[in-house]
Amino acid sequence: MLPFFIDLVSRTDEARRGFETNPNVLEIVANGLPVERYRKLLLELYHVVWHFNPICAAAASRVPDAHRHIRYFLYDHMKEEAGHEEWVLNDLHAMGVQRTDVLNAPATLHCLVLTGDNYWVADRGHPCSVLGMVYALEVIASVYGGPISAAIRESLLLEGDQGISFISSHATLDAEHMAELRLVMNRIDDTDAKNAIVETTAFNFHQFTRILEAI
Repeated sequence: MLPFFIDLVSRTDEARRGFETNPNVLEIVANGLPVERYRKLLLELYHVVWHFNPICAAAASRVPDAHRHIRYFLYDHMKEEAGHEEWVLNDLHAMGVQRTDVLNAPATLHCLVLTGDNYWVADRGHPCSVLGMVYALEVIASVYGGPISAAIRESLLLEGDQGISFISSHATLDAEHMAELRLVMNRIDDTDAKNAIVETTAFNFHQFTRILEAI
């Protein structure tokens, strides 16, 4: 039997490739974004990041003792992710968007669908499904964050990490988190939990692609 992490990668490969071969994603990686579209992307990221820890907390509150190692992983992961929405706010400020404007800006429909479904499965579905959200978002950040931030830096003539600190930093941070996530995944031997994680992973790849298509 394959370790679950390898099985997850295999079973969600089509969803991941749907993200990386999407024309909008390829265009961003190749040519970056004009400033108005980059502001829209950062606004979407703000809502995704702001809801990330509350979704993890909702799931952790329901994780049974049989999966307590997942609960403890979520506790530690939430500490590491705490306050990262401030990094997005700082990047938006560098792009000329004031904090009050960000806080008053509603999430788009695509973002609401992403966060809403993740809340729903954490609270009403299988709580271990949250690892699917964590995995998908960290793959996107660690694998594609570097090329995307480099393309945006070049297209907007930015210096260093000015305005791209969130995306560029998570390209490194989430590569480290992936090694931790692999260990957590491989301890799961519950078929229902595995299937829930696979389903949520595929959904997050799909819906994050919709977010990028819409900006």
